[in-house]
Order: sequence, then C-alpha cells, then structure tokens
Amino acid sequence: MKVLVTGGGGFLGGAIVQMLRARGDEVTVVARGDYPELRAAGVRLHRGDLADAAAVNAAFVGQELVIHAAAKPGVWGPYEDFYRSNVLATRVVIEACRKYGISRLVYTSSPSVVFSAGDHENAGNDLPYPDSYLAIYPQTKAEAEREVLAANGPSLATVSLRPHLIWGPGDPNLLPRLIDRARRGRLRIVGDGKNKVSLTYIDNAAAGHLQAADQLVPGVAWAGKAYFINDPEPVILWDWINNLLLRLEVPQVKGKVSPGLARTVGGIAEWIWRILGLAGEPPMTRFVAEQLCRSHWYSLAPAQAAFGYHPVRSADEALDLTVKALKKG
Repeated sequence: MKVLVTGGGGFLGGAIVQMLRARGDEVTVVARGDYPELRAAGVRLHRGDLADAAAVNAAFVGQELVIHAAAKPGVWGPYEDFYRSNVLATRVVIEACRKYGISRLVYTSSPSVVFSAGDHENAGNDLPYPDSYLAIYPQTKAEAEREVLAANGPSLATVSLRPHLIWGPGDPNLLPRLIDRARRGRLRIVGDGKNKVSLTYIDNAAAGHLQAADQLVPGVAWAGKAYFINDPEPVILWDWINNLLLRLEVPQVKGKVSPGLARTVGGIAEWIWRILGLAGEPPMTRFVAEQLCRSHWYSLAPAQAAFGYHPVRSADEALDLTVKALKKG
C-alpha cells in the first residue's frame, strides 16, 4: 500500500512510519526538516511546509492512504503559528485527498479538544466540544478535527483518533520535562494526587492508527467520527509518576499545591508572558493546572467496536521498556 504520513519525523509519526515499513508498505513523509534516518529506512521524504499546497501537493500523487499526524503542540505561543500548522495544514491535506482521489484519511487529534474545567471519567466519544478553551492548541486541533470529520463522504472516508498523553522510549517532550523538573525539585502534586488519567504508550498509539486505517473505507458506518485510543487501564497520575521516578532513582514528588492556587499562578504567569512578550512557555498555565488536577480517562469501547482497536503492549511491558531506554540514554 502507498501511504503518506505527515509529521513522519516526529515521535508518533516516526513510530507509525516504522510500523508501516515493517509490514512492507511504501511510505512517503512530508516534513519541513531533513531526516536522513527515514531515507535510510527506504522512506520517500518530501520536504515542504504542509500549509503551503503548492509546496507539498506533489507528495499526494498516487497515494492510497493519508495519516495526518503533523501538528504544532504546546500550551503557549502565537495563535497564528498554531492556526497555520493545525488548521490551514489540515485543510491542505483534505483538499489534496480530494484532488488526487485518495479515499482514506486518518487524522491524529487529542482528547484536549473536548477538555474543559471538569473531570472526564470513562468518557466515550460523545463528549461535546466546549464553548471555550484554556489554550490555543486544543482550540485549533478541535477546529481541524471538525473539518476532517465533515469531509467524510462517498469518496473520502475520514476518522479522527485521540491518543492521550503519548509516552515511551524516544519521547522528546512529556517524560524528559517531567523528569527534569523532578530532579530540580520544581514539580508539585496539584490537588489531592488521586486523579486518574489515560496514558497511551507509543506502540499502542501507532498501532491504533494502522488498525483504523486498515478498516477504513468510504461508506463504513463508523467513519466521520472521533475515537479515543489509549492504554487499557487508567492510572492514578501522581502514583504513576512517582513510581517512574523511583525506578529512575529520581526524587519523588511530595509537595502539594491546591488546584485553586495552581490556576491562579497559571493565570498570572500567562498575563506576565503575554504583556512582556517573554520567550518560551510559562512555568504554569491554567490549562496545565486543570490537566494536572483533573481526572481524564476514556473508554476504549467505541474504538474497539468500530475498528477493533487493541493495544499491542501491556502496561508493565511498556514501563519496563521505557525505564530501560531512559536509563540507557
């Protein structure tokens, strides 16, 4: 099969590419940067800004499936940057699929598109979009997801997948930041520390994309919808973090702050960064405060019923592999 993967040089995109190549698919990656390791693995690399149709359209010619995993993540930054990378780029992908007769489009979304100031407990894919967002990333990802799902039709089948907190060996963001802050004594439990969350091991997230892609065809009943994909069981967030830190011989997190204080600090930090135009992300934001103190875990039942989603790594195996990789590197 000929597959185009956007964001194939990233953490999730790279894992998807590896799985596709391992089973013999012909893979093309669209990326702004150069990735010699992809070329060495037999991947065709097309360099260009995904929001610029003229620069990337040639990569779509002859493709049978598109997995759109590229995005601008983060909790802070100019609106225009998020809008271009998350919304405009997605529009280019949708139009290219239509223009070149590509019949299947799998979009990587995020549970944050439906996250508001409240708990999600064993939530299904019927959660509504909130009226407002605490960060630009989920706002623009939600707009892009809506357009992907609306594009589903007789000639183009679309689906949106929402992996939550992707982790594992090679993670460039989540775990390195967490471990660094713990080592420097700058990590605090927000709330009572009993909130439960869904995590998604990298292999499970990538496998979910292939499982959906293999079942997706125009006219299938479950197309045009969004599905949560994550590890089977939620974890108590701060217990899981402290267990990871213990295995890495990093000081565990003991100190606590109230959710109200974290939100207040986050709001003040956002105001300072906005007024002064400071570089980088604030040390706390309202969105991060809510994520750290709330329960947000999701049911796999809809994805299992739709396209047979099943994780390929157990929680224990995933943690062992991750700890081994972190100790080595």
